[in-house]
Amino acid sequence: MDFLEKLMRFVSGFAGDHGFSKSKIHDIQLATEEALLNIFQHAYPGEHKGEVEVICEMQGDSELSIRILDTGIPFDILSLSEPDVTCPLPDRKIGGLGCYLIRKVTDDVQYHRQGDTNILTLLVRKGGSQT
Repeated sequence: MDFLEKLMRFVSGFAGDHGFSKSKIHDIQLATEEALLNIFQHAYPGEHKGEVEVICEMQGDSELSIRILDTGIPFDILSLSEPDVTCPLPDRKIGGLGCYLIRKVTDDVQYHRQGDTNILTLLVRKGGSQT
């Protein structure tokens, strides 16, 4: 958690340096922060601490790839079904909205586990069709 602000500045700065609009950078920040918070809170439970690596790369001129790697508990964000956001608040299940948000504000989300490492990839296109 101590490095969340630095990681967010890194991702935002990278997107800004590569010509993403302010609204796209806002979407990138939302998705990245939610993904990182989920990792910090759930991949390393209790007092167990671990490392998180964030890699930003451009795929051509218009697509940003943000890879987030951790060695915590395996969790496939894509395994969650979409929450019923039309359901009244008191009747909604707790949890899952952050993962739903990530999928809505990015153009693609990919997950795989390689050895002991979770690899979450968020893809955002400059002209993508987000919410």
